[in-house]
Amino acid sequence: MSRRSLKLIAVVSVLLWSVSAEVVAAKFNRVLDVGKPAPVWKDLRGVDGKTHSLDELKAAKAVVVVFTCNHCPVAQAYEQRLIRLAEETRKQGVEFVAINVSLYEADNLQAMRKRSKDRKFPFAYLQDPTQQTGKKYGALWTPCVFLLDARRRIAYLGGIDDSMYPEKVDRRFLKDAIDAVVAGRPVEVEETKPVGCPIEYE
Repeated sequence: MSRRSLKLIAVVSVLLWSVSAEVVAAKFNRVLDVGKPAPVWKDLRGVDGKTHSLDELKAAKAVVVVFTCNHCPVAQAYEQRLIRLAEETRKQGVEFVAINVSLYEADNLQAMRKRSKDRKFPFAYLQDPTQQTGKKYGALWTPCVFLLDARRRIAYLGGIDDSMYPEKVDRRFLKDAIDAVVAGRPVEVEETKPVGCPIEYE
């Protein structure tokens, strides 16, 4: 084999290795990873006027944490799907919690109360004006979901499904992950890229 051919093979090998390494290292969330303990929150005020913590859900078999807000049209498009999924999986011991870290006027606590009442949210809707919860979870978009297993480790993170348009949904990532966790099976797709409105952090 010629020296030129060897050099070509070496260059191609390096390029392939670089691409592979990049793919392995590429995460849609730069803060958390699957299998890691979920960040704990406490004293977050809800639309019910009470403060809430992750610890109050310790009896749940799984917890779905949804970072969302009022003003984002993508978050709005997913509300009914989240409501339906929360209602469907509650009998399986799954609890949903929605957390709003947006500082927009349209996302203040009074507006959250109205939206929760109008949409009849079957889950707690919490506000974190410090934005620390969102930062600890590495949430960059609304909506963005995190599925916590019975040990409160991250079992799935990312998007709810593969299209904001219900009629175009082909894969229900969150629903499939919930079913797997409740059944004690490995989650097939553990991470996807969330799509929505960017969260503006101060």
